[in-house]
Amino acid sequence: MATQQKEVSNAIGLEEIGPERQEPKKEQKTFTVEEAVETIGFGRFHIALFLIMGSTGVVEAMEIMLIAVVSPLIRCEWQLNDWQVALVTTMVFFGYMIFSILFGLLADRYGRWKILLISFLWGAYFSLLTSFSPSYIWFVFLRAMVGCGVSGHAQGLIIKTEFLPTKYRGYMLPLSQVFWLAGSLLIIGLASVINPTIGWRWLIRIASIPGIILILAFKFIPESARYNVSTGNNKAAVATLERIAKMNRSVMPEGILVEPVNERRGRFSDLLDSKYLRTTLQIWIIWLGISFAYYGVILASAELLERDMVCSLQTAVKELGDDSEESRSPCHCRLFAPSDYRIMIISTIGEIALNPLNILGINFLGRRLSLSITMGCTALFFLFLNICTTSTGLIGFLFMLRALVAANFNTIYIYTAEVYPTTIRALGMGTSGSLCRIGAMVAPFIAQVLMSASFLGALCLFSGMCVVCAISAFTLPIETKGRALQVCNSSFLTQLQLCPHEKMILI
Repeated sequence: MATQQKEVSNAIGLEEIGPERQEPKKEQKTFTVEEAVETIGFGRFHIALFLIMGSTGVVEAMEIMLIAVVSPLIRCEWQLNDWQVALVTTMVFFGYMIFSILFGLLADRYGRWKILLISFLWGAYFSLLTSFSPSYIWFVFLRAMVGCGVSGHAQGLIIKTEFLPTKYRGYMLPLSQVFWLAGSLLIIGLASVINPTIGWRWLIRIASIPGIILILAFKFIPESARYNVSTGNNKAAVATLERIAKMNRSVMPEGILVEPVNERRGRFSDLLDSKYLRTTLQIWIIWLGISFAYYGVILASAELLERDMVCSLQTAVKELGDDSEESRSPCHCRLFAPSDYRIMIISTIGEIALNPLNILGINFLGRRLSLSITMGCTALFFLFLNICTTSTGLIGFLFMLRALVAANFNTIYIYTAEVYPTTIRALGMGTSGSLCRIGAMVAPFIAQVLMSASFLGALCLFSGMCVVCAISAFTLPIETKGRALQVCNSSFLTQLQLCPHEKMILI
C-alpha cells in the first residue's frame, strides 16, 4: 500500500514537472549599436553634436588659413624669400602629417574623445606661443607644433559619423563645410581689421580664443558608443545610447546589447588587408590630390593678389615700364589692401556655393561618381586661370575653384569615414589625413615659387593631379551610399557574426 502511494505521488510530481520542462525557452531579444542608433533616430542630441563637433572645423580653418593672411607681414618683418614663406606652410603640414597617423592610432586604441581633447589643448597652447616668436626659425617651429595639434581635429568628424543614423550622414556631414567656411571668413575678417592696426601677433592670440572656448563644450558630447563596444565597455555604450534616447525623446530597442569585442584595434596591417588594399591605396591618392589642389587654390589666390598677377594689371605695369627696386627685389614687401581682403572673402564664400548640389550628388549619384565629376571640373577651372581676364573674371574663377575643391573634400571625408570598420576607422582617417598633407606640403612651392617662374606650368600640375584623382574616384571598388557602418574587418558582414580574434559580450 505504501509502495502504491509512493508511485502515485511520483507520477503526480512527474506530471507537474514534465510540462514545465517541455516548454521551450523564450529567445532573448538582442540589438546592436547600429540598430540602436537607427531606432533612436535623429533629434536634439544630434543637433548639439553637429554644432559642437562641427565647430572643430571653425578652429581648424582659422589655424590653417592664418598662414595665408600673415604671409605678407612676416615676409616684410623678416625679409623672407619666396621659399622661406612657402616653408612655413610646408612645416605646418609636416607636423600635421606625422601626428595624423599617431592620433588616429591612439584614437582607435584609447578613444576618439580623449584624443580630440588632447589635440585641442596642444593646438591652443602652441598657437598662443607662436604670437611671441622672436625670429623666423621660432615661428616655423611653433607653427609646425600647431599643425601637430590640428591633425587630431578629425576625431570630431568620426564621432559625428558614428552617432548619425545612416540616412542622415549624406546630408549632415556635407553641411559641416559651413563651419570651415565660417572659420575661413572669420580669420580673413579679423586680419583685415587687426593686421593694419595692432599687428599679426595679436591676430594669432585672438584667433586662439575659439579653440579654448570649444574645449569647455566637449564635456557635453560622450565617447563614441561604437568605440566603447569595440573595446568591450558595453555598459558605457548602453548608458550613452540611453542618454541620447532621452534627449531625443525616443526609445531604445528592446533586449540586450550584443556586440563583438575586437582585441585587434588600430592595426596598420588591417588597412592593407586584401579586402581594403585597393580602396586604401586609391583613397590615399585622392586625399593627396585634393589637398594639393585645395591649398594650391588658397595660396595661389593670396599670391595672385599679393603680386598683382591679374592679366590686365600685368599689362599695365609692362606698359609703364616699372623697374623699381621693390619689383626686382626677391624679398618684395606688399601688404594686402582692403580690396584684396574683399576678394579673399568673396572667393572663400564659394566654398559653400555648391553645397546643395554636392549633397544631392552624394545622396543620389553616390560618393564615387559625385567625387569624380567634381574633381574633373576642378581640373578644368585650374586651366581657366590662365585665361587673360580682369579682376572680376579672376574672382569668378577663384570662386568656382573654391566651391569645387570644398565639394571634393566633403565627399572624400564622408567616404573615408564610411568605408572603414569601427576598429580601424580613426586610423584610416588618420593615415589618409597624413598622406594628404604631402600634397599640402608640396602646394606652397608650386603656388608660391613655381607660379612666379611659370604660371602655366604650375596650373598644369594642379590640373593634371585633379584628373588622376577623378579617375581614381571613379574606379573605387566600394560604394558606401546607404551602407551601414561596419563593425569589423571581416568577409562576414552580418551584424551578429563574430569577427576574427573577437569574443561576444552581452549586457
